[in-house]
Amino acid sequence: MNDKEIENQINELIRDEIQEIINDYVDDKEQVESSGLGFVESDDDLKVNISTDEVQKLIKEYKKIKKNKKSNISQIKKLGLVDKYGKPLK
Repeated sequence: MNDKEIENQINELIRDEIQEIINDYVDDKEQVESSGLGFVESDDDLKVNISTDEVQKLIKEYKKIKKNKKSNISQIKKLGLVDKYGKPLK
């Protein structure tokens, strides 16, 4: 995956998380108002600022995790190999 694809996936995850929070908020408002219309009238504006530096940090961390998963040590751990004393390899 290139950086742009990873950045797009991170942005989608952030949008999904924000949408879930908004849905929960709307559901809570509907229960309180119990108007039955399914709409919430509010003057609240939602503004979200996502720092590109934070997204770049997430991309860097993601790449580090992926690199570690591909390492030989990681592959050995997946196999569940043990040393001559029967202890799992670390």
